[in-house]
Amino acid sequence: MFVLELTYTAPLDAVDAVLPDHVAWLDEQYARGVFLASGRKVPREGGVILAVAEDRATIEGIAAGDPFVLAGVCAYRVTEFAATRTAPELERHRETPG
Repeated sequence: MFVLELTYTAPLDAVDAVLPDHVAWLDEQYARGVFLASGRKVPREGGVILAVAEDRATIEGIAAGDPFVLAGVCAYRVTEFAATRTAPELERHRETPG
């Protein structure tokens, strides 16, 4: 499982100009089953996405295609972790310690 942390690197008006494309991109990732949750940081200085994929390279490739990245208005920090405990709704993503 992965935590994707977005940090805005441009003023909010520049971020907002790309927001509709970013939301469409989010919708695509949800439809593919990659994203589990997402939202804005408080205060609004970026966002956070909880995601699943086979490997880090896949997640990094997906993040590189974010319209925010393509427009140069945000940077990503990707953290991989083993989800050894989850809510029942996320049980299929649970990992056993290895």
